[in-house]
Amino acid sequence: MSVSSQTTQTLLKSPSPRDVILLRARGHLGLLFSLSIMGTLLFLAVAAPLLSPHDPYLQDLANRLQSPVFLGGSWEHPLGTDHLGRDYLSRLLYGAQISLLIGFAAALISGLIGTTLGVLAGYFGGRVDLIVTFLINVRLAMPVVLVALALVALFGGSLLVVILVLGLLLWDRFAVVLRSATMQVRSMEYIAAGQILGTRLPRLLAKDVLPNIADSLIVIITLEMAHAIILEAALSFLGLGVQPPVPSWGLMISEGKEMLFFQPWLITIPGIALFVLVLAINMLGDGLRDVSAPEGRN
Repeated sequence: MSVSSQTTQTLLKSPSPRDVILLRARGHLGLLFSLSIMGTLLFLAVAAPLLSPHDPYLQDLANRLQSPVFLGGSWEHPLGTDHLGRDYLSRLLYGAQISLLIGFAAALISGLIGTTLGVLAGYFGGRVDLIVTFLINVRLAMPVVLVALALVALFGGSLLVVILVLGLLLWDRFAVVLRSATMQVRSMEYIAAGQILGTRLPRLLAKDVLPNIADSLIVIITLEMAHAIILEAALSFLGLGVQPPVPSWGLMISEGKEMLFFQPWLITIPGIALFVLVLAINMLGDGLRDVSAPEGRN
């Protein structure tokens, strides 16, 4: 067998980048664990109307503050009831919808803004880069929590307002990371070849630049999702986020704080749910970074 044929067979047998990523993913316990947790939470959120034993908004003052089953309560309300007699399991399931919706929507809005600015700054450089860098510095000088509190207090605490406020405040990490990633990609030979061949700029950015920075983009999306969920819970806890009677986990913690020494499970249950969701999202981002790194990480 000739050397050229051996080289050809070796190239044909070499795994593609996609195969390498899938192989790494199958052996990454953290990624598999986070995917299972996220899949379970997504299923519970989507199937909340079918799984909820009661209406999450239905009040029953005669059965208020019932204990969960594991503390001697009844199976009619497996996780007990709140101070208005509303079923806690039903509110917890519907609260997953609120947290995931805010996380996805806020990350999408901030991702569109930050990715656009970062890619433009990294590709064009010069004055465009100076303008985008100035905008990033202005954004970093603004404390997110204080600005979010002020804006939500000014425009109201509806679900739409919370999503828009968080989406418009969390784009800086996208811009910073993708600006650097685009600068690295811009120096590649295939970008120069596309420019020489006269490829239109939108097509060049969409076909050659964005696919090569997608791994960084995916990781940042997961981080900002977790950030947005935590901020929404903090705003709702302070009474300036999602307003009652919407079953937000932050609002559930806020409503249960007055019963902390008598019914601590009112805070513990939504607190654990929030912790598990944010932990799963962060582990998902860390796992995606590990399997998508060119050199691989252990």
